[in-house]
Amino acid sequence: MKPILFSLHALLPTALVCLALANASVLSAQQPANTTEPLWPDGIPGVTLTGVGDVPELIITKADSDSPTAAVVILPGGGYGGHAMGHEGYEFAAWFHSMGMSSAICTYRLRGKGNDGKGYGHPAPMQDAQRAIQTLRARAKELNIDPNRIGVIGFSAGGHLCSTVSTHFADADPSSADPVQRVSSRPDFSILCYAVLSLGKPHTHKGSQRNLLGDNPDPALLASLDTPTQVSENTPPTFLFHTAKDTAVPVENSLLYYRACVDHKVPVEMHLFNDGAHGLGLAKKVDGANQWPSLCQTWLTRLGMVKP
Repeated sequence: MKPILFSLHALLPTALVCLALANASVLSAQQPANTTEPLWPDGIPGVTLTGVGDVPELIITKADSDSPTAAVVILPGGGYGGHAMGHEGYEFAAWFHSMGMSSAICTYRLRGKGNDGKGYGHPAPMQDAQRAIQTLRARAKELNIDPNRIGVIGFSAGGHLCSTVSTHFADADPSSADPVQRVSSRPDFSILCYAVLSLGKPHTHKGSQRNLLGDNPDPALLASLDTPTQVSENTPPTFLFHTAKDTAVPVENSLLYYRACVDHKVPVEMHLFNDGAHGLGLAKKVDGANQWPSLCQTWLTRLGMVKP
């Protein structure tokens, strides 16, 4: 009897396919279902282009609940030049879903692709983030969301955008033909993760400032987007997370915002850790910093956003 010979090369494609299917199954099990839709379905103000980067979207993940839930707009970082969609986008949509909260990742316009390669600076990102909050609030019944429990979370430059919409609000216009504009953009809570908050300061992340405002911004505009100076009594309850070893966006950004919240009697909680570089996301592999998600969940529970 001749021995049966197996070819490794013949088996390899099948093995790779099986591995890919297994990985896909794991990912699909971890990532809840979502829907993607344009943020401005009737046209973006001042934009007629429809190429990559021109059409901001909402990636909506609905919680499974018989009663209305809290919701959050997710603003991934990327220096106002890109979107860190994995560890600062989809992973957080899954995290909020596990807590019974709905979410919407907002792919806001930025200084990347789009606008025939020119990209978008201020006020486009702010307009998109404000619109995202308003959209969830205006469609609260449809999405099974409590319109009074809608917050925002941002990371790095997305954290700056998060702080911007937490200090600059699009007021409700009851007479607007657009139902989204009939509600306010003020978030009910704000979560700032290793956020770029100060502009025009020695500890500013220069790349984010340049992408947002250009090389020589108007001093008044620059000052208006230095968000620790924009905190007021109307700023929503705020949670901050940062690390001392973040050399890209120094911890001074969070310290100043925290101080401003205290001075204006804004409910605020801040957690600082020594270890961990910039861009940690959920910080699963960093001892110390990996406590921040559970601390944040406890904070959200105290706010009434998450069930105990």
